[in-house]
Amino acid sequence: MPTPAPSIAHSIAHHLEQLILDGSLAPEQKMPSERQLSVKLGVSRSIIREALHELQGRGVVETRHGKGSFVARIIAEPEESSPLLQLFFGHSRTLYDLFEVRAQLEGQAASLAAQRATEKDQYEITKAFDAMEVANPLTNASLDHAFHQAIAKASHNPVLVHVLDSLKQLMLHSVQASVLNLSHRKAFKQQIDKHHRQIYHAVISRQDEWAQKAAMAHVKHVSDSLRQIEQEEKSIIRAAIEKE
Repeated sequence: MPTPAPSIAHSIAHHLEQLILDGSLAPEQKMPSERQLSVKLGVSRSIIREALHELQGRGVVETRHGKGSFVARIIAEPEESSPLLQLFFGHSRTLYDLFEVRAQLEGQAASLAAQRATEKDQYEITKAFDAMEVANPLTNASLDHAFHQAIAKASHNPVLVHVLDSLKQLMLHSVQASVLNLSHRKAFKQQIDKHHRQIYHAVISRQDEWAQKAAMAHVKHVSDSLRQIEQEEKSIIRAAIEKE
């Protein structure tokens, strides 16, 4: 007996799910409205509504009253009370553990972004890079992080995109620690700026091996620099990584 053909709504749900997995619709991003999806995909709003309902039932999309539908986190970010965050905030070594993870994940993300970035991705990466470049170096942690996020999204690797998103707060804490301790020290800041420019140009010019090496060298430099300062001065500013 032949397998029944999937319904139109199910096919639309599958298409939207592919966009989410691909990173074209990022975690926490608001979904286009039913009207916009109806026009773009050439189906009725009732079919769009049915497709979104299917995705909601699988936990891929969540609806927020009065705000619309949003992409759910495929890999949940640790809650503040989670064992992982308790360990992170309770032990200073976990900052350096996180840098080791960042080096591998961000190196791979940069390599894949160099290979796979679309014109839109390159535009978003350039916009994030330019914003970071002109910002106050002592307060640009969120813009620094946004630059690395734009590159990760351009990797179009769904697992990598969602793993990095699940670590977003921990990643941001490590960037904040870098900014607080290194941005006012000229030699360290110059090297960080140099690495950012290398990562940017390598990704935009599609040189994947250079992009990976530059991204990994950047994270290693930050980690080694913080260790050096901590050894010489017996401490580093940890306000950004300590639990309030």
